[in-house]
Amino acid sequence: MLVLLPPSETKRPGGHGDALRLDELALPALRPQREAVVDALVALSADEDEAARVLKLSAKRRHEIADNAALRDAPTMPAIDRYTGVLFDALDAAGLDTAARSWVADHVLIHSAPFGPVGALDGIPAYRLAAGISIPGLPSLRRVWADAVTSALSALSTPFILDLRSEAYAALGPVPADVASAYVRVVTGGGEAPVRALNHFNKHAKGDLVRSLALTAPTIGSRNDFVAWGRRAGWDIREAADGELALFV
Repeated sequence: MLVLLPPSETKRPGGHGDALRLDELALPALRPQREAVVDALVALSADEDEAARVLKLSAKRRHEIADNAALRDAPTMPAIDRYTGVLFDALDAAGLDTAARSWVADHVLIHSAPFGPVGALDGIPAYRLAAGISIPGLPSLRRVWADAVTSALSALSTPFILDLRSEAYAALGPVPADVASAYVRVVTGGGEAPVRALNHFNKHAKGDLVRSLALTAPTIGSRNDFVAWGRRAGWDIREAADGELALFV
């Protein structure tokens, strides 16, 4: 089983790990795309006004341009600890025991915009880049990442992929068609017409779900296995008419 998570716009600063090593990140076949995006972000950072415009930064967030300028030299920390916000607060990676963190390391990829999907414990620096940004000198991030990520995921030969990414990040690397998978949408309400959960509840539920997986460390090799585990663990997971899975909160 492999779990795909979205990143978060908010991140912890600093770090104690060595500088970024693109060759040590998960899915090493993505190194050419990673090199291209990192180089473009570093180059963009040389012009602060242009960087602020492209990255859509307010005056209060302009300091994040310096993070991009230092991508190759800044200290790193595990991706699962770098990201903050509702999803990652609910997952609470720092509060997991050794066995649960080991499960996360083996089963979770976080889909970043500059590095593509990275392992949960891969060291990454602080950065600023969202899925919808177009960086001068590069095609759209979707064109940079989509085919390469799909190919890299296919090469993993994992039996089942649980896709918890937002639509924007799922578009940067669709799950291979030949791999069993489930895209989970968080919904609320009962009856015939559940509605999408508000963003806060959507993110919290996904973080809490991954924490539950890490703590129970189930063996899941199919969609049916996941649904069955979820029901045993107290999650209300149902098949949706569009082929997705609905997680009720």
